[in-house]
Amino acid sequence: MVLQPEEWVRQHCLHYLIKEKKYPISLINVEKELYVHHQKKRYDIVLYNNNGSVFCIVECKAPNIAINQEVFDQIAQYNLTLETTYMMITNGIHHYYCTMDKSKKSYQFLESLPDYMPKNNKK
Repeated sequence: MVLQPEEWVRQHCLHYLIKEKKYPISLINVEKELYVHHQKKRYDIVLYNNNGSVFCIVECKAPNIAINQEVFDQIAQYNLTLETTYMMITNGIHHYYCTMDKSKKSYQFLESLPDYMPKNNKK
């Protein structure tokens, strides 16, 4: 089976989250449906906290897809439903990490996602 470009990015991102950031596989969910404004959507990757709340949503795009305002708007819409602490957007070449300042309705960009912290993973 040949991986489609977006799936290639998703698999590499999962490897990064598991091997580099040390997130347990048991706290990762891939390609599931959610509803945003009564419309069915699909997210790429979600990381959960130990308590079952959503910690981070990841949006993966194919390498030839530019990361632009439309992509940020897409993940922000998903976040209206999921209410995550962190968001990550990647096309396998460029990676963006951010939190959403709900009061200002703006993104706060970060250098990276935090490493997994088993006992303090409550954000």
